[in-house]
Amino acid sequence: MMFKKIALIGIGLIGSSIALAARQQGLVKHIAVSTRKAATLAEAESLRLGDSYTLSAAEAVQDADLVILCTPVGAYGAVMAEIAPALKPGAILTDVGSVKQYALDVIQPLLPEGVHFVPGHPLAGTEYSGPSSGFAALFKGRWCILTPDANVDAAAVKALTGFWQALGSSVEVMDAPHHDLVLAITSHVPHLIAYNIVGTVDDLANDTKSEVIKYSASGFRDFTRIAASDPIMWRDVFLTNRDAVLEMLGRFLVDLDVLHAAVRDGDGPALEALFTRTRAIRRSIIDAGQETAAADFGRVTPPESD
Repeated sequence: MMFKKIALIGIGLIGSSIALAARQQGLVKHIAVSTRKAATLAEAESLRLGDSYTLSAAEAVQDADLVILCTPVGAYGAVMAEIAPALKPGAILTDVGSVKQYALDVIQPLLPEGVHFVPGHPLAGTEYSGPSSGFAALFKGRWCILTPDANVDAAAVKALTGFWQALGSSVEVMDAPHHDLVLAITSHVPHLIAYNIVGTVDDLANDTKSEVIKYSASGFRDFTRIAASDPIMWRDVFLTNRDAVLEMLGRFLVDLDVLHAAVRDGDGPALEALFTRTRAIRRSIIDAGQETAAADFGRVTPPESD
């Protein structure tokens, strides 16, 4: 057992998966669950995800050794203002958000003396959301990136590293700006492209749109899976990681212009050269253990929540 009490602030896909995995691995004695919606809290209780349940985040974090923010990043300021007076000295505070510099900028000014903030980002997820979408194996074989400030207590970083490793993740430590730039191209821009392509289909004439949906091939289906992700979470990602997203989106648009010209000009060699390079990237991802060659991304899709 690593922690006597963990407080989960937010209980969607990531929060519920942490609860299930931590319990399965015997890492915690008491799990306190807090969320702002009574219906969501009731759902979490019906699933027995925790040991105590409250709509008050401040109540949940009292005496907690580890506090994990599992809310959209845009809510961090309000949540931190509520829980700061209730955090006990020596507690580790972390999060699971996809943008790390923003987390540091918002949370550190409100951090009480003696509380150790270690930002975290598990690179795991599905397009599903809500308490019933979680499953204990979500983090197995995945990466979790920690982006602690240079002055944070090393023992806190070590403890959180051990926690994520016990959940099945490999852990990498890097600085927050670098994390945000890397995730802008590996996650944020791809989501933006998916939202845009699916939105384009929605803007088509009704008869054409119905045919696109009826005859969806795997490429478009995969885009719709990504575009089905939590809209509030992804809204906050783009608003809080704006600079890095714009930089990578700019690079993408330049490359898209080159591809546009190759298609327009009938430049077969240029198209083949690009497709050969991108195919090699796909193979390198599989070789790195971040994907399998199996159909449907090699994933078993969890059931949709009620």
